[in-house]
Amino acid sequence: MIFVGGLPFSSNSSSSSSAPSSQSQPMNLLMALMEHPILVSASHSFKSIQERRVSASMDSDLTTSSNNPKYVYLFQREYATVDPALVHYVGTDEATTCVGLVIRNRENGMTSVAHMDSPKFVDIGIIQMLSLVVDHNSHVDLDVHLVGGFEDVSPNHAKGTHQPEGNARMDGFSFPLCTKMVETLQKRQENFHVQTLCVLGHNTKTDSQGNAYPIFSGFLVECSTGSLIPASFDRNSQCPDEIVRRLRVSASYEDPSWHRKLLDTYDTKTDRFIIAPCSWTIRLVQIALSLQNLSDSEILSTCSTSPSAEGPDFVDNERRVWNYLIKHPDWKKTFPLRQPHVFERTADGGWKRADSQHQDKDIGYES
Repeated sequence: MIFVGGLPFSSNSSSSSSAPSSQSQPMNLLMALMEHPILVSASHSFKSIQERRVSASMDSDLTTSSNNPKYVYLFQREYATVDPALVHYVGTDEATTCVGLVIRNRENGMTSVAHMDSPKFVDIGIIQMLSLVVDHNSHVDLDVHLVGGFEDVSPNHAKGTHQPEGNARMDGFSFPLCTKMVETLQKRQENFHVQTLCVLGHNTKTDSQGNAYPIFSGFLVECSTGSLIPASFDRNSQCPDEIVRRLRVSASYEDPSWHRKLLDTYDTKTDRFIIAPCSWTIRLVQIALSLQNLSDSEILSTCSTSPSAEGPDFVDNERRVWNYLIKHPDWKKTFPLRQPHVFERTADGGWKRADSQHQDKDIGYES
């Protein structure tokens, strides 16, 4: 159940006198939350914070008691639950129509972060996130933050009732995802205290031609306090195992073991990255071969849910993933015996490959 300002939240007061349809109820819930004065104020406060650019050596402003801050970075459709005793920061970026979700246990500080990219991953994804956060106590108070998504279609269009069902382009991508996320939180029995809802209109800016963009596409969570910082990450900080983790997003669609699930990435208890294996088919390799000949503009229009809003590295990142696929068409060579890639943290806060065949290899990212 959702709470705002310490009180249970209901959208009934904002509904029309006629009984709302089952389809409109989640929309009404989202729009009522977006208009709540406490959450409007929280969005303004979040937007007033200067965005941090995170590099591999970390930003000097991200101070800790250690000289080497420890952080966990998440790619699209990944999640991680971190222990504040082991990790200083956890974050994600590159979210345009995607939404970052934070769930933090007020009692022990255990923090789970996910980079959600589709409504169909929300139900099981939140179960995955909660598995190490609630510790069998469903009545514990959980702080929640949602950041990302933007008005990739007009809000009036998104709220309309006459679009054909299942047409994602008609509804955009951000609105259905945000709607599903708040609907799922409201239906569950845990106490979710929404602290930040910087999504859709609260996270949209326009250029002189009227094109819409997200204000922020990423953030860091300070694990000891639960505070949020707008953030973006350079390539060297998007580690470890960057290319393989990017590839898993596309490959997981064809791997039944990941049906409707977020991608396992990080082991909470040992503070290690355990990159769960994912298989891919020759069909995906053939798609990569066909896409690599497209122009930059064609790649944006074909591969992005928000072509005009992508970051400057989007096309290059796509090409690097395709090149990896073409060079490694057999997934079993990447994940022999379907074993995960394991990375341990080094003394300086970086990562070192730790599984048996690669114990002597330090990894930042693969080009």
